[in-house]
Amino acid sequence: MSTPPAPELFTWEFATDPYPAYAWLREHAPVHRAKLPSGVEAWLVTRYADARQALADQRLSKNPAHHDEPAHAKGKTGIPGERKAELMTHLLNIDPPDHTRLRRLVSKAFTPRRVAEFAPRVQELTDRLIDSFAAKGEADLIHEFAFPLPIYAICDLLGVPPEDQDDFRDWAGMMIRHGGGPRGGVARSVKKMRGYLAELIHRKRLDPGDDLISGLIKASDHGEHLTENEAAAMAFILLFAGFETTVNLVGNGVYALLRNPGERERLQSSLAAGERDLLETGVEELLRYDGPVELATWRYAMEPLTIGGQEIPAGDPVLVVLAAADRDPERFDAPDALDLSRRDNQHLGYGHGIHYCIGAPLARLEGQIALATLLTRLPDLRLAADPADLRWRGGLIMRGLRTLPVEFAPVVN
Repeated sequence: MSTPPAPELFTWEFATDPYPAYAWLREHAPVHRAKLPSGVEAWLVTRYADARQALADQRLSKNPAHHDEPAHAKGKTGIPGERKAELMTHLLNIDPPDHTRLRRLVSKAFTPRRVAEFAPRVQELTDRLIDSFAAKGEADLIHEFAFPLPIYAICDLLGVPPEDQDDFRDWAGMMIRHGGGPRGGVARSVKKMRGYLAELIHRKRLDPGDDLISGLIKASDHGEHLTENEAAAMAFILLFAGFETTVNLVGNGVYALLRNPGERERLQSSLAAGERDLLETGVEELLRYDGPVELATWRYAMEPLTIGGQEIPAGDPVLVVLAAADRDPERFDAPDALDLSRRDNQHLGYGHGIHYCIGAPLARLEGQIALATLLTRLPDLRLAADPADLRWRGGLIMRGLRTLPVEFAPVVN
């Protein structure tokens, strides 16, 4: 039998449902050199075993200095705007030993205790946002719920004063439009955020509080401290990585539950009975099934190496496709089915190895509280649009809906 033609990648149709294309790649070209929309060429790694190996392979550097980039690719990798704003020295862009030092310092200010203590605040924000639209009987769950929840939560955690949080919301909104806003808007927003963070860090040095930026400033190990640039870059990446991922976790998660009514009813019955087990395994399954991060952030081959039988030249970019790996039938039974009680679920949604997401406990907390509260308070939640009419945001790394219109019986408090 002849091999079916390779699917077209990175079109609007692909963005709506990339999983058939990823299934083709896993089977026929598991390590595939592709031309990205930016014009940069990179290797896409799609099988689970290869992906897990690549995520932990220290010959794949996170530092863009190792990219053997042609002139047309200059500045087209990494997070938009971060180079111009001097925000490159964060955990997603550096290797050991600097990565080891920074992660050690940051983890001191990002403890499980701090995350657990934050749960009542996340619950309060969740309820306040639902209160704002519950009486209408309809809402756009992205703009009115999934988007503001993590931005206000991460602002509180970082120590951004309430009067400045709407500015952060505007900047963050521009950052996730991925080309949907005015030309240069992303870079301008990142630059404004950088200026604000520098000023806030200066204020916190003089008058520290019980917040994450104060913790970053105070964090030290063997006399080492974060520089002001490192602290600003770290606050930026915690905001960037901890915000958009949660928007998409909540948005994609609610959408998946609305498209799988049997699983949604199981979860609602479990919550009504006061149980937590299905909620906890369910959030992990939603991360695997249609997670917020489609491709892991950029890596660059420091030397020639082989992944999945494919030789990768030194200097080439490598993108691990988490969405493809997490639907690999070699690793997961019935990978295209949503099973909220799935136990053997070593998904790669938060990465693997030394770059495993430091904010994973906070994302889990926000996802569990948001979904449980939404399904409990609005039990008859239903989609108010044809799935074919929904649009997914453009962009390479993240996967998320632009809008999620829903209806429900109005609730008057």
